[in-house]
Amino acid sequence: MSKVEALAPAEQETLLGTSLSRRFARLPLWLSHPANIGGFYGLLVALALLLPYAFGEQDNEVWGVQWIYHTSLLLVACGICGFVSLIMVAVSKRHPVAPPRQILYPMPFVGLALLTVDRVGLVGVPSMLVWALLLLPGPMYVHLSWAPRWRLLCMIEDGKDPFIGLQTKGEETIEAEEMVGEDTEMLEVVDAFESE
Repeated sequence: MSKVEALAPAEQETLLGTSLSRRFARLPLWLSHPANIGGFYGLLVALALLLPYAFGEQDNEVWGVQWIYHTSLLLVACGICGFVSLIMVAVSKRHPVAPPRQILYPMPFVGLALLTVDRVGLVGVPSMLVWALLLLPGPMYVHLSWAPRWRLLCMIEDGKDPFIGLQTKGEETIEAEEMVGEDTEMLEVVDAFESE
């Protein structure tokens, strides 16, 4: 973290991201490996499935065995997704992208609600839809945001500068004319703002 704090603010923002990524960045690199973060998401989903499995109408006598089986599958599947994301990021060398939070964050809750409705027998819901809603957000976050950040943090840990040759946000200069085109009213507002 001392090496990260020595970087420019824009580079720190790229490395650390939002609050969730900042929490993961505080962990040791071996613990915050994308496969471990993916497996952790699988565990969170599995814990959320306890009540629908326990009080569901179907196979209620063996719900514990079914839950343990699905938990194992979730941990392995999400962990493998983390490994695949890391390999893809290592090949493409891309930087982190902010995931679409407005779409990804509500998805597990909608999936859990649909699973609960399906398990208690109110309405039949396609299982592929339920599992897609439950599982997609974690691997998407790992692939878009965390795996690239982890790669950059590893480079910094190894003494390499991952930002060599890249223009940081602080160096970008965009002229007002480029931003607003020929909108004279907007140019007047920008000129007034700059003069103040």
